[in-house]
Amino acid sequence: MEYTPVTPFRRTIDAAILKHQAATQEDLPPAGANKWEVLRELAAARVAFGLSDRDLTVLQALVSFHQATILGGNDSELIVHPSNKAICERLNGMPCSTMRRHLSNLVQTGFVVRRDSPNGKRYARRYGDEKVAFGFDLSPLVRRFQEVCEAAETVRAAEERYKRLRATVSLMRRDLAGLAEYGRSLRPDQGVWDQFSDLAALMARDLRRKLEMEDLRRIEDALGSALDHARGLLDGCETENMSTNDAVSEQHYQNSNKDSYDLEPRLEKARDGGAVRETPEVANSPLCSEDEGNSTATIDDQLMPNIPLGLVLASCQEFKAYSEQPVRHWHDLVRVADVVRPMMGISPSAWDEAKRYMGPEEASVVIVAMLERFADIRSPGGYLRTLSSKAAIGEFSCGPMIMALMRRDAA
Repeated sequence: MEYTPVTPFRRTIDAAILKHQAATQEDLPPAGANKWEVLRELAAARVAFGLSDRDLTVLQALVSFHQATILGGNDSELIVHPSNKAICERLNGMPCSTMRRHLSNLVQTGFVVRRDSPNGKRYARRYGDEKVAFGFDLSPLVRRFQEVCEAAETVRAAEERYKRLRATVSLMRRDLAGLAEYGRSLRPDQGVWDQFSDLAALMARDLRRKLEMEDLRRIEDALGSALDHARGLLDGCETENMSTNDAVSEQHYQNSNKDSYDLEPRLEKARDGGAVRETPEVANSPLCSEDEGNSTATIDDQLMPNIPLGLVLASCQEFKAYSEQPVRHWHDLVRVADVVRPMMGISPSAWDEAKRYMGPEEASVVIVAMLERFADIRSPGGYLRTLSSKAAIGEFSCGPMIMALMRRDAA
């Protein structure tokens, strides 16, 4: 047909329809587009184009009247001409008025273009080798396929960011509730723990609703500030406890408890090269013989664990079955680790290496944490050596292991 009409039959025309009609004069992409892929991408990006799921249902019915899977390409005949009755039948009996309303939205958004005949009927006729069809033009689906794909990727990326932020906020809320409960048992005189518990409960209630991205960011900021405050209070409590222990140790130099690492001579460690150097005071100390000094140099104190002992005891429960006495100090935990270690199949050399690079206290935390997940660890000795090698170059901390156990218990 030499002339292409732009006005619909007995319907008003506006700027949007004229714009979409003009776009159909452009050449189709030579590769065409898979009609089912177009529908799938458009379903993901439908909100960005102002379409509803019912609009897409009507569009799917229209597309199904085109026999080929690929729209465009070698086939330039993209006009389908079903009657209203045929369309409603493929829509499982949708009322004709409802179908027309959704069809009108598809025309307004430019994904379907009307090609109305002089009398408004939809049909196709052949005049020799030329075919003339009046109905619905599906060519915009091919021309706008790239635009639809880009919009769908943008929507999927936004949904992924939303899911990740919501998961992060949920974990932060759970951690705040756990730290508040632990802090209440450690320092019941601090009223701030009740505030943290109330905040966690309020955030749990908010997370039951469908929140906007800005709401989640606001909750993340509030929980982040509360968590920093809670961690600061807990670190301060542990520092105060450790200072008290040190003061007691200074007044009891003659204590005969040889298992206490607080009473043994201190060594100064040199990280570079992994060597350990004794200070002159240790070398000349009457408390340490030559053999004892050499053995102690490999296992004595390094940096204390960066988490409170109470947090370790609250997260790890399995070791208590092997402890005859309650664990109240770090050296008590070291004694328990010495007992549990051979039962786990960890060799003395691996244990000595862990104490040398981590320090006895942190190595003991690793042992009791491994005991919690013992069924999941194939080779405890090899796993401990791997962690020791990371500790040797300053790339290991036992804090994440304990926090992971706390999250598991709270789940």
